[in-house]
Amino acid sequence: MQGNIIAVCTSVHKGERKQNVGRANLLPGLGLEGDAHAGFAHRQVSLLALESIDKMRAKGLDVNPGDFAENITTQGISLVSLPVGTRLKIGDTLLEVSQIGKECHTRCAIYYQAGDCVMPKEGIFAIVLTGGPVAVGDTLEAVTENV
Repeated sequence: MQGNIIAVCTSVHKGERKQNVGRANLLPGLGLEGDAHAGFAHRQVSLLALESIDKMRAKGLDVNPGDFAENITTQGISLVSLPVGTRLKIGDTLLEVSQIGKECHTRCAIYYQAGDCVMPKEGIFAIVLTGGPVAVGDTLEAVTENV
């Protein structure tokens, strides 16, 4: 199973939308270099599918990659169907899915605009096992065996 990287997003502060920076380095045991969420235990990198963002667009929202505070936006791979422990290869980097969805303790602006938010249900989180560059246009592949 594979897809493509549509956006690589970072933010300086937690709790804000992320901006597509096009490329960044994944740091082992930390996350995306330059991102406010780097080093956050088992949620080092967040991923969300463009198909999930499109669901919110269908509800009338003007949203784009990074607006759900995800680090990596993908297309063509069903992220939410990947079980915890799945390894994801992007070039020479290797991630491991550590969590599917998340609990939102407060309602975000997206929730108040649309009455729903896809990140808690369809976003996934991963830890960085092998670091390296990640960029828009890269292929993301779910691998079954250790690489």
